[in-house]
Amino acid sequence: MKTVMTIAGSDSSAGAGIQADLKTFAAFGVYGTSVITAITAQNTQGVRRIEATSPEIVAAQIDAVIDDIGADVVKTGMLGSAAVIDVVASKLREYGLTQLVLDPVLAASDGRALLADGGIDALRERLLPLALVVTPNVDEAGALVGRRLDGPEDIRQAAREIVDMGARNVVIKGGDATGPAIDLFYDGQHYHDFAAARVDTENTHGTGCTFAAAIAASLAKGSAPRQAVAMAKAYVTKAMQMSYPLGHGHWPVHHFFRYWQDVSA
Repeated sequence: MKTVMTIAGSDSSAGAGIQADLKTFAAFGVYGTSVITAITAQNTQGVRRIEATSPEIVAAQIDAVIDDIGADVVKTGMLGSAAVIDVVASKLREYGLTQLVLDPVLAASDGRALLADGGIDALRERLLPLALVVTPNVDEAGALVGRRLDGPEDIRQAAREIVDMGARNVVIKGGDATGPAIDLFYDGQHYHDFAAARVDTENTHGTGCTFAAAIAASLAKGSAPRQAVAMAKAYVTKAMQMSYPLGHGHWPVHHFFRYWQDVSA
């Protein structure tokens, strides 16, 4: 049994964060473990309250998992603060965990900040050099390189800069743009566009978490980074297409579309 550890925030509506990650791991047939960095009170309409866990309990959770179960791949999401980022980076180095999927979560879909001041610098300096794959959207990639990204060539340049910071691979997600949903993958030598028809839906709660978690699960099962991104792209596209009515805001994607009967009607 391959294992993947997610280090992220909890979503009380279970559409994003730790809960989305664990659902995705289960859907891909790997065993998921979790390290909770924050408890959020949120639903499909937005985030109401956030309470961070201490760096000490984050470290203790990592120790408990690695001492017993281990982790073939680690995926990070909402980390919340520079102090937590420092702890995570230190533990990754301590345990020699080299397969890291870094989802640089900076804000919730409703715009609420999820990373405190100083966090971007810590993310850039401490975690990026440890990452096998980084999965920013265009705004997050812009924050990492320190400028607004305008147009395809600017996005390509940002991908080069992120790899120059130490990441081995980067995929800049294009889901927030117009036209076809194109994600740009760069491995330090070659670019590849992963394109799919845009899904006409507002039911996108947890798509970023799910995408990164699917990459992590595919890596754990032996896929190379580019192949893992392709599999994650196809999975998230179908999960959005099969989303079902839930709540009064942006519904979550359907993580188990492969196994459940159709509930989208």
